[in-house]
Parts: sequence; C-alpha cells; structure tokens
Amino acid sequence: MDKDVLAAHLGSARRHVLGIVDGLSDDDLQRAVLPSGWTPTQLLHHLAVDVERFWFRGTVAGEPEVVAAIDPDSDGGWTVPPGLAPSDVITLYRNEIERAAAIIAATDLDAPPAWWPGFFGDYRLADLGEVMLHVLTETATHAGHLDAVRELIDGRQWLVLD
Repeated sequence: MDKDVLAAHLGSARRHVLGIVDGLSDDDLQRAVLPSGWTPTQLLHHLAVDVERFWFRGTVAGEPEVVAAIDPDSDGGWTVPPGLAPSDVITLYRNEIERAAAIIAATDLDAPPAWWPGFFGDYRLADLGEVMLHVLTETATHAGHLDAVRELIDGRQWLVLD
C-alpha cells in the first residue's frame, strides 16, 4: 500500500461527501427522506465524530480526550447536539478531516494503533494503512447514501454518465 495513494482516494471520498451536500438548505440538511430516518446533518456528524475523530484522533493517535469521550453505549455521532446548526456540523467535519490529515502525514503507514477499543472484541485493524482503508470504505459508502438522499431532495446527481 502507498500512503499517498490511500490519502488521495480518501480525499476524493471526503470531497464527494462535502460536494453532494453543497447547496442544500438548512431545512433539507435536517430532513429525513429515507425510511431509516437519518438526516444529512446526522450523517455528516457521524462522519466527523465516529469516523474521522474516532479512527484518527482516537485510535491512530490515542488522544486522551478523544479516548475518554468514547461511549460504546451511546449512538455516538448520530445524535447532533441541540443548537448545532448544519453549517456548524459541516465545519466540524472539515476540521476533523484537517486534524486527521495531520495525523496521517505524521504517522508511518505500518504504525499500529496507539489505542484500541476493547468493545470491538476480536476485530482489529493492524496499522494506519488498514485504518485508512476502513475510513475510505465507510466514507465512500456514506457518500453513496448521501447521493440517494440528494437525488430524492432535488434531483441532483453526483456523477452522471451519458
């Protein structure tokens, strides 16, 4: 695996997430359109807290304040704190991406996680490379979810091949 290639693909997936929600109103960002009931704002908050922050600041870097805040019995990032506007959630996601990028740049691809959650049982990612692949997969998957939501909201599609 090449760290620059992984980082480039991860960056592409992150831009997809941000691009597909670009231009949505606050009302649309807070509207659930799929039967599961989540909103784009909730999904963005999940990506910021449960994906970027958890995997890079928590697992890879072992930041004590991030590790201490992890509660495996909560629904984590899916709950947007009251009063946090959709634009604030987008800013939070961007900030977590920046912090993750700094951790990625400063960490060897084969470096093991500095912290690992006991609540995962036997599941384990061995190093930064595997964490990056996991985050890339989750981010790309959620970008696809947001594609479907955006198309239902206003018909916009991210990639149209004629």
